[in-house]
Amino acid sequence: MILLDRPKIQPSIPNLKLNSSKDAYLSLAIALGIIAIWASSTALLMTLDMDKLPPLVIVFLMLWQMFLYTGLFVTAHDAMHGVVFAKNRKINDLVGSIAVGIYALFSLKQLAKKHKEHHDHPASEIDPDFHNGKQKNFFAWYCQFSTRYWSWTRIVGLMAIFHLLKHTVNFPEANLAWFWIVPSILSSVQLFYFGSYLVHREPKGGYTNPHRSVTTNLSTFWSFITCYHFGYHYEHHEHPYLPWWRLPEAYKLNKLDS
Repeated sequence: MILLDRPKIQPSIPNLKLNSSKDAYLSLAIALGIIAIWASSTALLMTLDMDKLPPLVIVFLMLWQMFLYTGLFVTAHDAMHGVVFAKNRKINDLVGSIAVGIYALFSLKQLAKKHKEHHDHPASEIDPDFHNGKQKNFFAWYCQFSTRYWSWTRIVGLMAIFHLLKHTVNFPEANLAWFWIVPSILSSVQLFYFGSYLVHREPKGGYTNPHRSVTTNLSTFWSFITCYHFGYHYEHHEHPYLPWWRLPEAYKLNKLDS
């Protein structure tokens, strides 16, 4: 599998300590927890009577599912860097493949190849996550971003699963739509906005660091709520061996050093 190598180096921030054994097992527990919470939540939401739910409750539950879908992708992203379970690459890859397969039938190997290009050539013509150099606004960039990752095979597969769940397991169509389809699509918007658009768009005066990225200045709580700390994007590019839940530590240390 073509995955990003996990650098065997010490952090460039002296106080950013690495505990490979502790971090490995904690990362694995967090990843499995996200998958388990998504599975439990989805199963429960499929049993609800939509006609009895107030619209605001439906919207809240949909946003909750969106948040969990984003967690699935962030888990797969960490697996691409080998930090879901750094002590065993096979387990790391298996958990990442499950997470990204649940997310939208993606291949971890194919995504990892593109993600390596992103890290090697951020915000450039070679970067698969970047715009085409002409249409730089949010909507045009998102459309370019989406079409580079979607395929008819995956769409047909998701449609087949939808009808299988509807006709064999008898999940209501409305529940599938509002708590499975819509949240997964919205999570792609969330991931793009906080993990690509805000952090890699060219600032006034041009890029000022080799990662061609910035960090969103949010508190730890809101950074987690918005996108599992994907907004601490400079820190991620600077320290790709850190799991997502340790990025706030790097962000705070960077602020102290600046």
